Order: sequence, then C-alpha cells, then structure tokens
Amino acid sequence: MKLKKKVKRTILFIIIIIFIILGIAIYKGFNKQEKVKEVKIVNEIKEYNYKLKENKPKKYKEMFNELKIILSKEDIDEEAYVKKITEMFIYDFYSLNDKVAKTDVGGLDFVYDEIISNFLQNAENTYYKYIESNIYNNRKQSLPVVSNISVEDIEKKEFAYGKENDENAFYVTVSWTYTDENFSDYQKNAILIFIHDNKKLCLVELQ
Repeated sequence: MKLKKKVKRTILFIIIIIFIILGIAIYKGFNKQEKVKEVKIVNEIKEYNYKLKENKPKKYKEMFNELKIILSKEDIDEEAYVKKITEMFIYDFYSLNDKVAKTDVGGLDFVYDEIISNFLQNAENTYYKYIESNIYNNRKQSLPVVSNISVEDIEKKEFAYGKENDENAFYVTVSWTYTDENFSDYQKNAILIFIHDNKKLCLVELQ
C-alpha cells in the first residue's frame, strides 16, 4: 500500500515538472515574439509617397536624402530624378543582406502600383526565393550587397502599357557590382523603364 502511494506521488511530481517546463518554454516563446521590433518610418517624401525605414543601410539613407533634395526644387530635373531612383531601386532590390525574409522585397516604392502584385510574386519566386528568415537577427546566410552603381544611358521614348501610352517614358541602362566577389555571377546589368504617373516616375518594366 505504501509503495503504491509512493509511485503515485512520483508520477504526480513528474507531471508537475513537465508542466513547469512546458510553461517556461511557452513563456519564452511569447517573450521572443514580443522582442520582434516594428520597423519605423524615419523620413518620407509625402507628395511622392516615398518612405524611408529605419532599418535601411546608411548608403540607401544617403540616396534618399539626395532624392529629397532633387524633388524639393520648384522645377524638377526629371533626368536627375530618374537617375537617382534607378540607383535606389538597384541598391534596394538587389541587396539582400538587409532583408528579413523572402517577402521583404526591396524597391517597391518605385514600382508602378498596377504591377506590384505580379512584381512581388516574381521576385519571391526567383531572386528572393532562398532568403532565410532573419526575424530574430540570427541568420548565418551570406547574401549579396550592391556596391557601385553606374547609370550608363538615359533615353526618352514612347512606351505603351495596357490602354495607356507614355510618349516620354524613360529607358535607363544601368550596371552594378557587389561588395563580395562570391556574387560576381549574379545579375549585374539591366534596363529599367519608367513611366509618368502624374508627376511621379514609376518603374513599369525591368529587363
């Protein structure tokens, strides 16, 4: 009889210990989720709906400030404008090291609203496909960072999209390098086509 009571107490003790361990694990899990920091907007160009997030690299922040100066002038130099957003798009889209997941696609501020959905899907299924999550800042994966960007040519000509037509669309030829030679076989040149959406220039095609 005494033996049975001892066994029951031992089993009860083990069950209590298990519940305590599970409780600690669940608490830690919730606590870890709470530590995921919400990314804040630290600067913006309201008339163009361009927003700068606090987690962007220093180089991108500098380009954002340069764009803000270009767009603050009374007479906008469209070539300077399109050149700057080309550099910003290339840097933000092709640099993956600062992205937290494959859904964190760069350069969206510059993409035409009507094609964003397709653009995101294509990016997530191709260039961004193998990015490991870095929500808790513990990723070990090596990812590319764009280094030098060279806008080689800017040409204005007609571009038709759907039922619309922009006679003064910008065709921008650009090339770039990466900070790490391990990514030298990644894409390093492209043609970007920007159309007018009122006073804003929007990327409508990436070749």
